[in-house]
Amino acid sequence: MNEDFIRFENVKKIYRTGEIELTALHDVSFSVARGEICIIVGESGAGKTTLLNILGGMDSLSEGRITVDGEEISSYDAKRLTAYRRSDVGFVFQFYNLIPNLTALENVEISAKRGREPLDAAETLRRVGLGERMSNFPAQLSGGEQQRVAIARALAKNPKLLLCDEPTGALDYRTGKAILKLLQDSCREKGMTVIIITHNKALCAMADRVIRVKSGSILSEERQTQVTSVEELEW
Repeated sequence: MNEDFIRFENVKKIYRTGEIELTALHDVSFSVARGEICIIVGESGAGKTTLLNILGGMDSLSEGRITVDGEEISSYDAKRLTAYRRSDVGFVFQFYNLIPNLTALENVEISAKRGREPLDAAETLRRVGLGERMSNFPAQLSGGEQQRVAIARALAKNPKLLLCDEPTGALDYRTGKAILKLLQDSCREKGMTVIIITHNKALCAMADRVIRVKSGSILSEERQTQVTSVEELEW
């Protein structure tokens, strides 16, 4: 197993507004192996989203170095970062971000076209349990169904890396568990590396690796040998 599929080395992020400086990340170092589910857990304001945005190529670091699959993404210019986001990374957000005037199938198809070796959009929707809902628009779907479309959209790109920002935060307990099971199964079946950020400590049991953050720093990094199936989680 490649323990350094993802590697953060002494990463620092400073936001500046006029003369005011806010340090969002302090000297952050950790690694994630290929094919792992990694949960980054911490309270609101701990720096989780900043970590995810930098890893996803949506934000830049101030100091340090980040490599993904042997490539130093922290040195990429804007053009290479765009290609990285387009081909290598799938995003699942808390609030879905579906295009309202496109059907579920069209939402997935438009994303699949950006991947280097995309999966079939219709088959991906069937795999997430939405075979009968492909022609529905987002407004005609429940919150859980919209999140399933968002996951299918990310999976259809067949990315190296799936980044999930509080993917169950807007869902009820039962639907949230179904979404987490889908993410866990996708990781195991496809060998995809999945990063989930959350404030819900109960989710840590489903992860291969748990990184705890507080006030922009890493409190701990743990590789877990006993991983709990999502069906057994309680919170």
